[in-house]
Order: sequence, then C-alpha cells, then structure tokens
Amino acid sequence: MKYSGWPEPGDLVVGKVDEIADFGVFVDLEEYEDKRGLAHISEVASGWIKNVRDHVREGQTVVAKVLEVNESSQQIDLSIKDVNEHQHKEKIQEWKNEQKADNWMLLAFGEDIENETYSEIANAMLTEYETLYDAFEEAAIHGTEALEDTELSEDEIDAIVETARENVSVPYVNVTGYVDLSIATPEGVDAIKDALKAAEGNGEVPEEVELSVSYVGSPEYRIKVRAPDYKTAEAELEASASRATAAIKSVGGLGEFHRERREDDE
Repeated sequence: MKYSGWPEPGDLVVGKVDEIADFGVFVDLEEYEDKRGLAHISEVASGWIKNVRDHVREGQTVVAKVLEVNESSQQIDLSIKDVNEHQHKEKIQEWKNEQKADNWMLLAFGEDIENETYSEIANAMLTEYETLYDAFEEAAIHGTEALEDTELSEDEIDAIVETARENVSVPYVNVTGYVDLSIATPEGVDAIKDALKAAEGNGEVPEEVELSVSYVGSPEYRIKVRAPDYKTAEAELEASASRATAAIKSVGGLGEFHRERREDDE
C-alpha cells in the first residue's frame, strides 16, 4: 500500500522513470499515491550531460533524493546524482522489504481489507517499529511478545504472528523450553544423564542448528535452540524434549515438556 501523504525534503524515494525530456526526467514515486517528481537535467548525473538518455531510460527504477516539495503546485524536485551507490542499494532493499510486508498484511487480513482498517493496523505496528517489515520480523522471532505494547487486538496480533512465522526469513531464531525429568531408582542419576544425552541429539542435530541443555533446578532442565527459522527451531525443540521424555519413560521414570519455567523455581 502506498503512502497518501508527501515525502519530506532530504528523504530518499524509489521511483520509476516515466518520461524523459531535454530538460530532465519525470519520475513516478513508487511509495506514494499519485505523486510524480522531476529531476532536472543538472540533477540526473554529475558533470556535463549531452543526452539525458545516456544516463537513464524510461521504465528504469531509480532512487532519488527529495530536494523540495511544493504541495500547492503539486511539485516535487528530485536529485538522482545526490544518491551514492550504498544509499541506492540500501533504499532499494528497504523498498523491497516493505513490498513484502505489504503482501504479508494482505495474507494476514485478506486482500479485501479496507484501506482504513489496513492503515489502523499498520499505524499501530509503526508506533513500535520503524517499518512494517521490522514489525513482522520481530513477530517471527519473538511471537506475540513483540506486539504486546501496541494497541492491536489479540486476534490481530495472532494473525500477524502466524503470517510472520510462515513467511519471514530471519537470520536466526532462539527458542527455549523446559523438560522435567525424574526417576526413583538407584540408577536414577545415570538414567537422567542418558535422557539428557538424548535431548542433545546424540550427534543427530542438523549442522545449522545449535542446541544446548542445562540444569535449572531439580527436576527441571532448560533446552535452548538456535536455528535459521522459527519452524526449524520449534521442530528441534519439540524433538529434543520428546527424545528426553521417551528415554526417561523407557526406564520407568517421568518426563514432561513445558514452555515456561515453573513458578516455584523462580
């Protein structure tokens, strides 16, 4: 969804070259509704320009710096030459990320979502995060906790988190769970050691996954998983707990998996 307002002087904007004239380049702003800017020939490239078409082509996506905005005359002055390569790459990536976030919003709330409702939800997310993409990324990593300080309803938060965890690729995800292990036999210590080895995977955990098991307080043990994505992390956490409980139960012990620390262990 595009912004209905105006960019500010100094902003970097993404646009598509719509028309090339002898005196400059007209650019349709991709991030704003019905907004078009002009980069004068002197702002297209550094140095003397013989032919504007030697530097840009119609349909080309460019990143430009906003020089001036005159709302009354509907005029936006742009500079293409004032954007360096690093800024260009960074802005294009940001724009692509926001396009992804826009698509995730439609996946979460339906393609027929009304503009007003979309804006209300988006603005609630933007009160906590700089971009919608950041909000979805944090939701993928931290779940409902990432949005608990917003004014979104529980259903809206659940929809965002579910969509984020199905679609967002993040550098890594950390998840934690707990398993209670106990056995009342003389061989109990060895049985628990074996169950913990099973929890650690016995060397069968995927290379891209980091898994550790630590003692919290009898009979509770903490399982931490670091993985490239949420689904993998959750699957490995549950598999680890399942291996541990199966191992202890096979020798007559008790095993139980839970997501939060027991209150009496605080």
